[in-house]
Amino acid sequence: MTLNKILRFFLYFFLGLMAIYYLMPLYIMLITSVKTLTEIKTGSLLAFPKEISFSSWNTAWNKACAGVHCVGLKPYFWNSIIITIPAVIISTMVGAINGYILTKWKFKGSDIFFALILFGCFIPFQIVLLPMARTLGLLGLAGTAPGLILVHVVYGICFTTLFFRNFYITVSDEIIKAALIDGANFFNIFFKILLPLSIPIIVVSFIWQFTNIWNDFLFGVSFSQGGDQPLTVALNNIVNSTTSVKEYNVDMAAAILAGLPTLLVYVVGGKYFIRGLMAGSVKG
Repeated sequence: MTLNKILRFFLYFFLGLMAIYYLMPLYIMLITSVKTLTEIKTGSLLAFPKEISFSSWNTAWNKACAGVHCVGLKPYFWNSIIITIPAVIISTMVGAINGYILTKWKFKGSDIFFALILFGCFIPFQIVLLPMARTLGLLGLAGTAPGLILVHVVYGICFTTLFFRNFYITVSDEIIKAALIDGANFFNIFFKILLPLSIPIIVVSFIWQFTNIWNDFLFGVSFSQGGDQPLTVALNNIVNSTTSVKEYNVDMAAAILAGLPTLLVYVVGGKYFIRGLMAGSVKG
């Protein structure tokens, strides 16, 4: 064997071990979710189930108790959809317009303005809790789904602005000048020229925002209540609810159901995410 073949063998061997290491928790969750409680208590954690049962999945979706409400994850799943989709669309559109203005319609102090927006990317969630709670209270949106949508939009604009600004800076200014000469205005240029070119970075923004908003727990538990709570809060309540018997299979099924949307988004759009980031990289 040549040296290159030996190195390639060890490389694939190492990557295989890393893949097993990272996939093992998912494997344990999957097999535990289809085991009966008796088999979970008496069998091995890694053993494949002797009898596959999906009753725990039905319980997690329709009957699991999140506190005193035994309605499963279903209503909270739709809450997360209602919160996530508008927040993703609004934050992406605002970020696109911001990036367009900061690159093609620069004004005095635009670089300082962008630096302040960029600073928002590094502010921890915990710091904005009290100011945001005060703001939602003044707007009358405290504890509501629209209030939580507003929180995610405001926090996500910093990231989407960064994405689109870095993408639009690679677009030639000559295209904008030619459009202006032809009589195009601000919105004509944006909607008819730049936006059709922005598909790669729109995909990046959608995936980034969808993942962050769907998986968010802190904002969800802080700014929502009762029937308006998102899926992550309900999952936490289900897992931590105390009953006579701890149903680990139901907990695992609920965790998988909560994580499926983001997993599907990355499986379907992962390659476009990388392409979009590369397309939006600033070239020297």
